[in-house]
Amino acid sequence: MNLGYSFCPNDTFIFYALTHGKIPLEQPIHEILEDVETLNIWAQTAKLELTKISYHAYAHVMDQYVALRAGGALGRGVGPLLVAKSKLEDLRGKTVASPGKLTTAQLLLQIAHPEVKTVFMRYDQIMPAVERGEVDAGLIIHESRFTYQQHGLVKLLDLGEWWEADTGLPIPLGAILARRDLPSKTLQTLNNAVRSSLEYAYAHPLEPKAYIKQHALEMEESVMQAHIDLYVNDFSLDVGDAGQRAVETLFARAADLGFIQHSSLPLFV
Repeated sequence: MNLGYSFCPNDTFIFYALTHGKIPLEQPIHEILEDVETLNIWAQTAKLELTKISYHAYAHVMDQYVALRAGGALGRGVGPLLVAKSKLEDLRGKTVASPGKLTTAQLLLQIAHPEVKTVFMRYDQIMPAVERGEVDAGLIIHESRFTYQQHGLVKLLDLGEWWEADTGLPIPLGAILARRDLPSKTLQTLNNAVRSSLEYAYAHPLEPKAYIKQHALEMEESVMQAHIDLYVNDFSLDVGDAGQRAVETLFARAADLGFIQHSSLPLFV
């Protein structure tokens, strides 16, 4: 069974045990590592049985996928940042580099600042584009939130803080989806396996390090650990009631604004 997830340390930390034979399963899991926006696009044709995906993209493929309760990325203080070379008093008419049309970061930007213009590029190309003056601002995700100051950039807005202040809820970033055509018993088994994989990583934190570093795009070890500490949390073990309310709230607001369609399908297994 194929499982797609990103190169980011939070994903490789969570899925190390599952993809290295540490969690007993009747059917082995084969990992496919890709940029999250690529995974978002692949999900539109249900290419993979299991996949990491942005919650924004999930809203567009709910007829084909259902989210597992384990393995996702939600939390407080984890939101996308809007950065620039200097403070901007007004974003109207400004061009923002975004990490992808289907990313949750892009959806949050649309909700918070519908007046901006966006251009799309891979997340690790955004800060260099801002530095070169090719765009007015950049919407950064993943490890970029730890390194933007090293690029001489300043924070304009933390969309996570904006969301939390407005809703009182954690911010839902990414989910692990399974195809809805899988048997319900299989879906529950997969959910339990993902949770067990994370529990294994917590119990053996040094064991996944080589695998994490292999895929971390030359990231410094301190940044890798900060990334894991921030994006892997109790919501990664189980989305919980607060996490589910956060997803429901995000989808309701986006649907009311016409960015996605309302759906009555269950969100989680």
